[in-house]
Order: sequence, then structure tokens, then C-alpha cells
Amino acid sequence: MTKGYEGPGEAAARLTGRPVVAGGTASGSPAEVTLAGGTPVMVKRGDAPGAVRAEVAGLRWLAAADAVRVPEVLGHDELWMVTERVPTGPADPGAAMRFGQALAALHAAGAPRFGTPPPDGPEDAYIGLAPMRNVPGTDWPAWYAEHRVLPYVRGAVDRGTLRPAEATVFERVCERLPDLAGPAEPPARLHGDLWNGNVLWGADGVVRLIDPAAHGGHRETDLAMLRLFGCPHLERVLAGYEEAAPPAEGWRERVAVHQLFPLLVHAVLFGRGYAERALEAARDALAR
Repeated sequence: MTKGYEGPGEAAARLTGRPVVAGGTASGSPAEVTLAGGTPVMVKRGDAPGAVRAEVAGLRWLAAADAVRVPEVLGHDELWMVTERVPTGPADPGAAMRFGQALAALHAAGAPRFGTPPPDGPEDAYIGLAPMRNVPGTDWPAWYAEHRVLPYVRGAVDRGTLRPAEATVFERVCERLPDLAGPAEPPARLHGDLWNGNVLWGADGVVRLIDPAAHGGHRETDLAMLRLFGCPHLERVLAGYEEAAPPAEGWRERVAVHQLFPLLVHAVLFGRGYAERALEAARDALAR
């Protein structure tokens, strides 16, 4: 081991005050570690400035809603985070229905404004590996265009993933957002990165959410992201959500608008294929 390097096991012991009895010798992150007494935990390293603070603040803000469950944070500093390990099992329709109801309750817990970061969370946060600025605003269409669409359009153009002429398609969507956004809604408490990989189907039949990019936003954005890469029993999840808090009429026709954000983030991070999907979504939005 390199002198001065702290691995996951050492970080877990230091942050929880409990000896590590298994795991944590490799440098990978996240890593599973077992503490004395047989308690399994997950240890995650965040190298980007403020990344751990943003994730911890997001998990605690979501937990404070007493709606969707999240893993408990057992310790953290600016570089490492230790959380409980969630035993997972198969997805089932009953758990999906309950998850939809809990997600509706999470959104209903609200946020002061669109773009508001979690308490103690930094303004400069992340969605996955991409920077994400949490700048509060009161008008969702204007805020979404300025802070969730256009920055990633510019980033994709800068990286050569989008051609400069293609950026005009997204600019037209942004100009029309006041008409495309549907009825005005209050800011919701969003997970913010709600793809299937961040949904853990607990062995106890209870869903937990991990890796949030939490902020105040439009609740349809979380719902649209669940659709983006598929989710087990999605229609049951949505049935539970609609039973608890039906989205505004026409929300399914607005999915493309809300998928622009995650698709453009992926275009910046992963290349042209996602740029083409983002262009398809933008054109679909404009056609409605």
C-alpha cells in the first residue's frame, strides 16, 4: 500500500470508530466492508470537491421526508462516506406499488424553491460524475432551461458530442418551455438521479434509494427518469404514485421534456449516442 494512502477499510474504521474484520483491502469504490460484530457497510470515496458533502446532505434530506427509505449514513468526511449495506432481493409488484406511494410522499415534502440544495449541501453539486449547480429559482421553465438544459448543451458542444447547429433544437425547446411545461406546480423534493441503478429492491420488500442528486425540482423529472433506462414493475410504481398524488393531466406527453436533462448529462459524459437520444427527445417535445 502506498504510504499515506487510506483505503476503504481504514476509512470505515476511522469514521465509525469500529474495527474492520473483513473487506476494505482493495482500492475500489464503493466497497463492502464488515465491521466488528458482523455489521456490513458500504464505503464510498468522492474525489471531486464537495461530492461527499452533497451526497450526504441529499441522503439526509430525503430521509427527513419520512417517505422513501435511504441507507443510513454512519460516518463521513470530505473524502469518504460510510453507509449501511442494504440486503437486496427480487423486485415484486407489491414493493413497486409501495415505492410509488412513498415517492409521491417524498415529492410532497417539497423544497423552498426550484434548485434549492439540501440543507448543508453545496451549491456546486453533482449528478453522477457531472457537475450540477443548485441555483434557486421561482419559475420552473426558466430555471430548468438555465440550469438543467443549456449548461449541458454547451458542455456537449464543447466536447464535440453535439454539433453547434444542433444546439438550436434545444434552444427552441427552452423558448417554448412555458407552454410545454404543463400546469405550474410547487417545488418537489427530488432524488434527482432516479434511474433504475439507484433503486435498491430490499430483501425485506422495501425499496431504498441511493446516490441522489437531490434538489428542489419538478416531480415529473423523477418520474421521467424512472422511464429512461427501464425499471422493474414500472407501471405498478406509477400506479402507486398516481393513487397517492396523481400528476397533472398530460404528464406522460411531457416525459420527453423532463428527459432532456439526464440525456444531456449522459451526452456530456458518454458521447454521441446519448446526444442523438437527446435530440430525439427535443424534437418529440417540439412536435407536441
